[in-house]
Amino acid sequence: MAEPAGAPARRRVFFAVWPDAPAAGALAAAAQRAAVTCGGRPTRRENLHITLAFVGEVEDERVDMLRATGGALAFEAFDLELERLGYWRHNRIVWAGARSVPAPLSALADGLNQELRAAGYRLDDKPFAAHITLLRKANCTGDLPRIEPIRWKVAEFVLVESVLDAGGSIYTPVARFACQR
Repeated sequence: MAEPAGAPARRRVFFAVWPDAPAAGALAAAAQRAAVTCGGRPTRRENLHITLAFVGEVEDERVDMLRATGGALAFEAFDLELERLGYWRHNRIVWAGARSVPAPLSALADGLNQELRAAGYRLDDKPFAAHITLLRKANCTGDLPRIEPIRWKVAEFVLVESVLDAGGSIYTPVARFACQR
């Protein structure tokens, strides 16, 4: 739907951690194996991510403030290992996650959420759940397949724009933020 004439342009954005290419390939393969058991729609490989903070729709001119917020956060690079699959029955999602969330990942998500709230953004109050959505509209009645641990070094996070399309969401990085330490 088009914006009314004179309305400020709006963008739907979120902050996320993106897997590197080998990890994304392993996650996409895990999604395909889980789909055999659970059905559902696999997340496109290029859309696999861990959401750190979902901001939602913002006016175009607010994106620069979000870039500044992301750029001001210091974080250390860390290794992330995803070694389990789970199923959330209430929203029919199969996800990949870590048995233990690395402290730097939690600190990054918490820091972003604090800064965004201080800037007046209303964010979800649920605790941070580090996961990558592999399948939507799944119906798991049996055991999920096991996965080999999927690892990558997280050395950046991104501000992403989400555009809804007839074929699903299209995610485009708006800004990248490298670790400072």
